[in-house]
Amino acid sequence: MSLLIKNGTIVTAVDEFTGDIYIKDGKIAALGDHLSVQADDTVDASGRYVLPGGVDQHVHYTFDFKGENVRGFETSNAPVAGGTTTVVEFINQEQGKGIAETIEKFDREEFANQAMVDYSFHGVVCDPTDETFEEISTLPEKGISTVKLFMAYKGMPMHSDDESIFKALRAAKEAGVTVMVHAENADVIDYLQKEQLDRGNTEPYYHAESRPPLVELEATQRVIKLAQMADAPVYIVHVTAKEVMESIRSANEDGAPVYGETCIQYLMLDKEALAEPNFGGAKYVCSPALRTKEDQEALWEAVNKGWLNVVSTDHCGFNWAKQKHMGIEAFTDIPNGSPGVQDRLGILWTYGVNTGKISRQRLVDLYATTPAKNNGMDHCKGHIGIGYDADIVLYDPKPTSIFTNENSLHGVDFNVYEGMEQKGKVDKVFLRGKLMVDEGEFIGEMGDGKFINSKPYGLCYEGEAYDFSYKARA
Repeated sequence: MSLLIKNGTIVTAVDEFTGDIYIKDGKIAALGDHLSVQADDTVDASGRYVLPGGVDQHVHYTFDFKGENVRGFETSNAPVAGGTTTVVEFINQEQGKGIAETIEKFDREEFANQAMVDYSFHGVVCDPTDETFEEISTLPEKGISTVKLFMAYKGMPMHSDDESIFKALRAAKEAGVTVMVHAENADVIDYLQKEQLDRGNTEPYYHAESRPPLVELEATQRVIKLAQMADAPVYIVHVTAKEVMESIRSANEDGAPVYGETCIQYLMLDKEALAEPNFGGAKYVCSPALRTKEDQEALWEAVNKGWLNVVSTDHCGFNWAKQKHMGIEAFTDIPNGSPGVQDRLGILWTYGVNTGKISRQRLVDLYATTPAKNNGMDHCKGHIGIGYDADIVLYDPKPTSIFTNENSLHGVDFNVYEGMEQKGKVDKVFLRGKLMVDEGEFIGEMGDGKFINSKPYGLCYEGEAYDFSYKARA
């Protein structure tokens, strides 16, 4: 099958031009102005921006909290409807099983038949044995190029101490695997949570009070030093605060291969949302916690200037009416996370591009090109170029609407951006050349998505930082 997309304004991370895209057998076969080719179908993209399909490197479709599960891949039409055609899911290693064994079980039982979006996986270390660290070097053979460790969540299987993180960093470096870290000081958080509860402070707002920016800053600075000692790169996920971003920026400017992302909620929301009455603040409980408007502005500057290289969502779909209310008596029992995977492109366009905080090229880099590079998928994802998968979004900049749960496909009962204005809309989305969204409506099917092999030695290993010469200066 072949398709010709004509007369659109094609936007990449480095360029913008009016032209045509010829797609054959799911791949981009030609680019140019007024292409003279015969195609089975033709789409006129006049008046619309033609973007590569987004890559969200931070989503949760398998997470559970105290026996309650998030919405799974049966809701994976949501990213596609929002212009994201590839997601990378975090799979928590099961006790007594290997990382790859756990991932293969989920892929076989849950993803392969349900996925409406292309996908890959991060392995999450939850059983920090020598066997687990030895396995890391074999993960690229399974198409897995990243692992994650949590410094937060004291007493839970996913928590990793400094020794585990150090061992993982050393093992990962040998195989070109990127280590991602959730950086928060677990011991201090545990103490502050108990202190707040002892004072009778049980409401959602005290989630933020028990996780101040300093617990994130300390852990970030500590893991940077651990990476220096291991002589390895490290990637800090969901950065929330100005000081944390500045630590990553400083390390990188000193030559260390230290990188980080932020998420749309930290660009758009502040901790006062946690004070919403009638337990409404529970909708905004995520970790690390929401910060201040000053932090928001600092993060917008950081993503514009490349000090943080990706904007993700940390999508995590728990219902408010039932599941979030588990914490009605104590904020520590509120499941962390909020949905957002459908809204990322619209948020970045409306509040980034339209306000002048970022350019259209920078948007493409943040939501598609660099996340593909970080995760070893830039051989086929994140860019409009010959030979790449024909993951294409047509974005119409003219309509005005609002973000609302009524139009959301994420399967939960709230949207944290409810009522906010949206400029433009996703008009059409193609996944490997197949039309998945038409006039803003999802028309794809379960099983349309497929597993994407991630290759080792992603962006954290590229450039001058790869020689790790910073170690001598540390």
